[in-house]
Amino acid sequence: MKYSRLGTAALAGLTVLALASCSSSDAGVESSGEESASTAAGGVNTEAPAYDLLPEDIKSAGGITIAGDTHPPYRTLQEGGEITGIDPDIQEALAEQLGVPFTIQTSSGLDAMLTGMLSGRYDAFNGPVRTTAEREEDFDAVVWMTTRTSYLYLSERQEDLGTPEDVCGARVAGVTGSVTESQLERYAEWCEGEGLEAPEFLGLEDTNSTILAVRSDRADYAGTTQTAAIDIQTQDEGVFEFIAQSEEQGAGIDQLAMFMPKDNELAEAMLAAFEGIFENGEYDRIMAEWGLDDTKVDAPTLNPMTGQTSGESSGE
Repeated sequence: MKYSRLGTAALAGLTVLALASCSSSDAGVESSGEESASTAAGGVNTEAPAYDLLPEDIKSAGGITIAGDTHPPYRTLQEGGEITGIDPDIQEALAEQLGVPFTIQTSSGLDAMLTGMLSGRYDAFNGPVRTTAEREEDFDAVVWMTTRTSYLYLSERQEDLGTPEDVCGARVAGVTGSVTESQLERYAEWCEGEGLEAPEFLGLEDTNSTILAVRSDRADYAGTTQTAAIDIQTQDEGVFEFIAQSEEQGAGIDQLAMFMPKDNELAEAMLAAFEGIFENGEYDRIMAEWGLDDTKVDAPTLNPMTGQTSGESSGE
């Protein structure tokens, strides 16, 4: 079964990742301390709409350090260190509202990025990561999209893996702690309701690792966002197909957010910046360019799982 692919405008500038032959360390996304300026690089604009809401530490630093791993098409590491994708496009739009640029610092693994924020190494991380009540105890979360998980498999296995029922009882590789893991739990509930076995989750470090697992027959499917599945399918034409998780199977429920540690007090300014790009049309433009119209939200929300704001006690 064929699926529509990202338009040429959305794919412009993306480099084909050598997924079959390199690991995350080969791709240069180990936590190395090397930084790559985002497309929002530039000087400080104290007249920007949300600048006055920034905490003094961010104003003094003159920018926001945001963690990032390789997760096409959200972030793709180009030769020379430039990072392109949805996340840098969103950052560029937000920087216009905040008056300070973003700098992406590469890391690897969700736990490393969450821990790095708590230690003050990063000011924020934009996933794609789902918000939960547990995460909102430590982090402020600005939700700006939802997600649909897709299950990527080798085209040569179409006969065995090409239907939604085939995911049941199969081995599914996904990034540990990612939205795929929770979405697969909902898929498992659907499988059991159909009288079928639940799929087995194989937790790995990053997206490249999940694709390698499929290529090496360690896994039957790689669970990823639908946009990433389309991007990978386009890069290796004829190699992959995918099955999109339906609403009946629990898709479209998880909310994806930008995370910030509560003690850096960046949430108020970031929420205002997101509200600004919703109002001026930049959000709609970027989401349409990347084929994400079916994952948009009506408005950004802060900490929807807990209603908790920066500075509030999380344990009492």
